[in-house]
Amino acid sequence: MIDRRTALAGVVGMFGSALFAPIARAAGVGQAPGAAAGIPVISEGPPSVAVFTAPQRALMTALSERVLPTTDTPGAIAAGVPAYIEKLLADWAAPADRAPILGGLDAIEARCVKDYKVPGARATAAQHDALLTLAMNDQLPSGGVFFEAFRQLVITGYYTSEIGMTQEREYLPVPGEYNGAFPYSQVNKVYSA
Repeated sequence: MIDRRTALAGVVGMFGSALFAPIARAAGVGQAPGAAAGIPVISEGPPSVAVFTAPQRALMTALSERVLPTTDTPGAIAAGVPAYIEKLLADWAAPADRAPILGGLDAIEARCVKDYKVPGARATAAQHDALLTLAMNDQLPSGGVFFEAFRQLVITGYYTSEIGMTQEREYLPVPGEYNGAFPYSQVNKVYSA
């Protein structure tokens, strides 16, 4: 069975040098904040501190599901991505690492209230998509920085979760025999190892 820490190491190459610092630290590429000061770093369980306010957490949860929505496989919420993001930001991020995420969520919340007259968590999927597109195109304060970091957090959280590894992809710890003539039309899922 593969664990999340091992899967994180495999994600590092996917984002290259633009890897969000807390993901790199959790994957073992960097050092956790506090580790240098001899402070033990919690690796399991709930976050050591609350990173988000209740409205930020609700908005982050809704936006996570828009990045990886439920289709024929479970989406980000079912995979526990929101809890993963808060855990990673609480235990592996320096305060400066959290700033673009918190600033981006606040900017999206403000724009949602301005444009749609509803709190971000109550916006529709289409409204969330429009707000994420504004962030992606750097048309909100902290937008581009927020979007890239947030996207990496969601993708990493999803594809290192049990759902991401076993339902979205198919985990084969020891792959089967090589068959160079295997018909591509019979490939069902992308395999991770």
